[in-house]
Amino acid sequence: MRRLCKSMRGKELKAYVALEDGRVFEGKGFGLEGEKEGEIVFNTSMTGYQEIMTDPSYKGQIVTMTYPLIGNYGVNEDDVESDAPKVEGFIVREFSRLTSNWRATGDLEDYFRKHNIIAVEEIDTRALTRHLRVRGVMKGIISTAGGDPEDLVRKAKNSRGIVGVDLVQEVTCKAPYEFGGPGSRKKGDDPLHCVVMDFGVKRNILRILHRSGCRVSVVPAHAKAKDILAMKPDGILLSNGPGDPGGVPYVITEIRKLFGHTPIFGICLGQQLLGLAYGGKTYKLKFGHRGANQPVRETATGKVYITSENHGFAVDVDTIKDEPVRITHVNLNDGTVEGIEHEKYPIFSVQYHPEASPGPHDSYGLFERFRGMMENFRKSDNA
Repeated sequence: MRRLCKSMRGKELKAYVALEDGRVFEGKGFGLEGEKEGEIVFNTSMTGYQEIMTDPSYKGQIVTMTYPLIGNYGVNEDDVESDAPKVEGFIVREFSRLTSNWRATGDLEDYFRKHNIIAVEEIDTRALTRHLRVRGVMKGIISTAGGDPEDLVRKAKNSRGIVGVDLVQEVTCKAPYEFGGPGSRKKGDDPLHCVVMDFGVKRNILRILHRSGCRVSVVPAHAKAKDILAMKPDGILLSNGPGDPGGVPYVITEIRKLFGHTPIFGICLGQQLLGLAYGGKTYKLKFGHRGANQPVRETATGKVYITSENHGFAVDVDTIKDEPVRITHVNLNDGTVEGIEHEKYPIFSVQYHPEASPGPHDSYGLFERFRGMMENFRKSDNA
């Protein structure tokens, strides 16, 4: 779809959010003039809009923030999860023109203009969110370029959507790279080597791995299992990422070849890909889990974590027949699977984001567990 990049500062334009089912919401443009297609979703987080916009998992999606006031603490260079925003568009009730925070290095309107992000405000986000909860998330068009609402609805119906689409190739790195230097908890140590398969990895995952003392190598989504194993990793992390896990069959094939060779930790899309590699199936949730307040129960202890999540698909564990796996975490809102562990190989995964700090550190123990698995693997390999 053609996209305009005309600045709108000081200029008010009528804006529309048009859904494929014919529902249209009217508001005002904020940032750039143009239109963009994507899956219309909602996020219930009260803060963290910059992390949300730059999370590669949102590629292909137009995000509606349920919290009514967005932008009051501005933007900065630290709260980013990738090199630039990945959302297709942004929808809010009210943008704050006042930026007040000691960490701020700019305001949200300039940020949108710099990164060519189309955004709208004065949308009834409560009504839009209720509509998506009842009808389910759906394809849509966000437009600040005027036009006929009925024509926008037709465009929404004809847009590509995300089901079966490979969005990972649009966000993965182009070539392997090392993140953050050699890594080591103590000077002179031989650091553990973690290879991250990048399906749209968030930077904080890489930061935590490096802070834990690992040497972190990142490889593209299309990397072959034999090439990854040739790097002699002590562990492999399967990252988060956007879209439908069924849209990347080439990844699933390579993940299967890694079983039994090294510990594996999957996060979000990483869990869904593991589920498919186990021989199971995934399914699309009605409106997904997107926010920093999702309650998840750990089955072994009964402990409940408040987690940060962003996903529209889930694993159907009952369809996994050929691999011995067990459920480790369950979402308390809808009962969907939030964690899986292999009972033979050192492989585990979670559907939520342990690096996103909703607790703020409740889930960091998962990274320590992964490190422990890598240490044990190295010891057994050298025995």
